[in-house]
Amino acid sequence: MTVTPANLSLEDLLPHRGRMVLIREVLEVDADHAVTRCVVEKSWPLVKEGAVHPLVMVELAAQTAGVCNGWDRVHTRGLDSDQMGWLVGIKKTEFFVDGLKYGSSVIVRAENTSVFGNLREVSCEMHRSDKLIGQATLQLFQAA
Repeated sequence: MTVTPANLSLEDLLPHRGRMVLIREVLEVDADHAVTRCVVEKSWPLVKEGAVHPLVMVELAAQTAGVCNGWDRVHTRGLDSDQMGWLVGIKKTEFFVDGLKYGSSVIVRAENTSVFGNLREVSCEMHRSDKLIGQATLQLFQAA
């Protein structure tokens, strides 16, 4: 079987299950980057006063990075390889909104800017309606 985004599910790429999967759709993916679409739900973590706290964008960035690195894992080690998660360190974040309203769509782009074995640095941007609403630089480590 040739592996394409069309024949992979989020469960093939991420260790997350159930309501902890915050990504709605994978728009682009390869070994270097991923672009996802997330729709803000009332069931998400960090709900406050009719919206979701912007800190949830760190998780959106981490899951989008997980899609990219899951894609790389499937292509280098196969679909049935271990889906061990990544430990995430937050090097830098900036949020440009006070909250995310239910039903709003967030486009997340994550790009591996540095890769050394099981260490990655990932640059992420979050947009809503073509407006930059957040940025994050993540450091990822996966135990062998």
